Amino acid sequence: MKFRKRYVIYLMLLSYILFAHSCMTLRTSTKKTKTFFQKNKITYVDSTITVEDRKLHYIQTGNKNAQSLVFIHGSPGSWNAWENYLTDSLLLKKYRLIALDRPGFGYSDFRKSMNLDTQAKVLNTLLTQIDNGKQITLIGHSYGGPLIVKMALEMPELYQTLIILAGALDPDAEKPEKWRKPLTWIPLKYLVPGALKPSNDELWMLKKDLFNMQPDLKYLSQKVVIIHGTEDNLVPYKNVDFMKNTFTNVEDLKVITLENEKHFIVWNREQLIKETINSWTK
Repeated sequence: MKFRKRYVIYLMLLSYILFAHSCMTLRTSTKKTKTFFQKNKITYVDSTITVEDRKLHYIQTGNKNAQSLVFIHGSPGSWNAWENYLTDSLLLKKYRLIALDRPGFGYSDFRKSMNLDTQAKVLNTLLTQIDNGKQITLIGHSYGGPLIVKMALEMPELYQTLIILAGALDPDAEKPEKWRKPLTWIPLKYLVPGALKPSNDELWMLKKDLFNMQPDLKYLSQKVVIIHGTEDNLVPYKNVDFMKNTFTNVEDLKVITLENEKHFIVWNREQLIKETINSWTK
């Protein structure tokens, strides 16, 4: 009887682990991706490239010979956070549009966690490989904000403009919940479902990553646009003041403050963001 109970417990645990790996993936299947773009009558590229033994997935639309807009999602997330941008008629005519699955998310080495520095290096390598020789603008939301800054610091010659949407740059503003740390340990991390596992890992590491990056922020030289809501309860507005004070080498800096707006401006203020992209990438 005791053996049977133990067997049932083990079976339940195994079932949960399998469930945790398969649920909450927050990604769009190849079939649904195809249906989405066919419905919108848009030609697209669905590609996975191997970079240093890591698989990196991205979607591309627009004019392949034009300057590039590269969209970097937050945590968790995947390329489809930007689907309304990838299908915008004006953007399609003017730009090559690329939306990435960040490492650990979507179809980019799903559930394999990386810190900010490693992500920046592998994404820079990817974008170098698919570079068409035209101007590149990086657009990052939330965790994608510090990531595009790190990418630009690592390869300043590759990027001309950064658009930071509700970006988490201030290490002092990061208050990682204490419950996150135990969920980074073996075996507990295997119990965290789907995309929440790499999200938990990178958010736990973020405060340290930001402190490590802070001394280099004075070297940032690209044009920078910051868009942030005053009522953002996930990434506080104080991040804006931090960036204004530390981006000392940025000559062309614009801050767009969204009064009473919260964190999800990618969707809530879509038109404003599109207009800003067009006006800052001429």
